[in-house]
Amino acid sequence: MTDRLITHLRHVDLAVPDLARQRDFFTGAWGLTAEHGDTGISFLAAEGSPEQYVVRLRRAAEKRIDLIAFGAATPADVDALALGLATAGVPLVGEPGALRTPGGGYGFRFFDNEGRTVEISADVAVRDHRRIEEGESVPVRLSHVVVNSADPEGTVAFYRRHLGFRLSDTLVHPRMGEMMWFLRINSWHHSMAVARGPHPSLHHASFELRGLDEYMRGTGRLLRAGVEKIWGPGRHLAGNNTFSYFLDPHGNTVEYTTELEHVDEDTWHPHLYDFSRPEVSDQWGTANAMNEFVAARSFNDPDAGLFTAPPV
Repeated sequence: MTDRLITHLRHVDLAVPDLARQRDFFTGAWGLTAEHGDTGISFLAAEGSPEQYVVRLRRAAEKRIDLIAFGAATPADVDALALGLATAGVPLVGEPGALRTPGGGYGFRFFDNEGRTVEISADVAVRDHRRIEEGESVPVRLSHVVVNSADPEGTVAFYRRHLGFRLSDTLVHPRMGEMMWFLRINSWHHSMAVARGPHPSLHHASFELRGLDEYMRGTGRLLRAGVEKIWGPGRHLAGNNTFSYFLDPHGNTVEYTTELEHVDEDTWHPHLYDFSRPEVSDQWGTANAMNEFVAARSFNDPDAGLFTAPPV
């Protein structure tokens, strides 16, 4: 396994046909803030996060994941990661250099094993952010991103070998075998997870709220607004975090969560959790049952952007 030079998750970038509708959803009911924008593109920040933005939206003919972005500590670490990937034959979109997105910085992009575009950057300017107050049910930060994979074993191996991700836990099923792998890049239980699916796509993007009360208030606000709920509210066993899953206007699953577990990396040993046991999916027993309907919605549409870098 490579040395872990990635420090954290920065943002997830989505392309959608109806940019205005998607932006209105994320800045309205969902609670993000539009910080920057240009014709055909919007950068959305979380009020509690030092990241310049946690979601980037771009108008496009087909919906896709434009990229998933991670941070590194220094430009030297960015260069080391780029060199290691190139030496291993991983296709780079471009060599490391100055970024022209909000906050600047130094970074590069590459394609992972299934063709998703991934960005790694350092020296991005810190955004002026604030403490989220008690009762304020807006996202504090982007918690994690989960992707569907037609080759999940290969995808997990790619991120562990080339990027230093570590395995926290795995969900298994008595008939279907291993189904979801939780990967960490710091002490958070997971910043990324890989789910077995019929095709590469976004499974869900998760946003952390201040605490349980804020999480429930946010969940209630979305329900009152008529946003379609897929699953929740409940609390997972793997990661010990709460969950409420909703659909955005383009059919992507987005999650409100809180209290994601911090692990002691010196002593942690990955678990195999049998998610046919109801308490594994939901410790509380308050969520609707995980069934074929929930699973099918999380499969999403096949990603239209594989091995094609976004234009910006």
